Amino acid sequence: MTILISPEATQTRQRNEQRIFEAAEQVFASHGYRGASVQAIAEAAELPKSNVLYYVGSKRKLYVALLERMMGRWNAMLDDISVEDDPAEVLEAFIRSKMELTRTHPQGSRLFAAEILQGAPFLQDYLRGELREWVQTRAAVFKQWAEQGLMAPVDPVWLIFLIWSSTQHYADFEAQILGITDREALSAEDYERITDFLCRVILQGCGVARRPERV
Repeated sequence: MTILISPEATQTRQRNEQRIFEAAEQVFASHGYRGASVQAIAEAAELPKSNVLYYVGSKRKLYVALLERMMGRWNAMLDDISVEDDPAEVLEAFIRSKMELTRTHPQGSRLFAAEILQGAPFLQDYLRGELREWVQTRAAVFKQWAEQGLMAPVDPVWLIFLIWSSTQHYADFEAQILGITDREALSAEDYERITDFLCRVILQGCGVARRPERV
């Protein structure tokens, strides 16, 4: 027997899942995994606790899904790259998308950092499996760009780590940055200047050249 799900039901599910993930990001970031509760997440999402459990299964499953979702969102810009792409365009777009997510979703970055600092107890399977494979396949493309003379032969895995760390720094260490620069908050203009700086330094440091236009 085939059960047909209406478009309205699908939209409702997507909308509720989005509310749950946004609420969970705030609650987990504020209280940590142990201090957070499904009830607190349900209240923040303005949904019954039973609905939250129906959609996500358990606190642990929600926490892991949230972290994996954030990594997927961060790295989406590199998901479909190929050796035929222009490395300058790809790397600049990756840096800019990461910085925009740092600006708009700083709590998610801090939550991920806290998980890693604790030894990634909930993410070991993801880090050693799906994410490791993702890094290796992108690194292979970077290596081919270097072989074509489109960038210096830098270690591609360390380059990915560099982009991750330099962009997430502005969320994870915001208090340090604001204290040293004597600001109450970074403005949109600040983020634009920081992003331009990172793009220039990283691309120049890696000797990235734009692919010649095809005639």
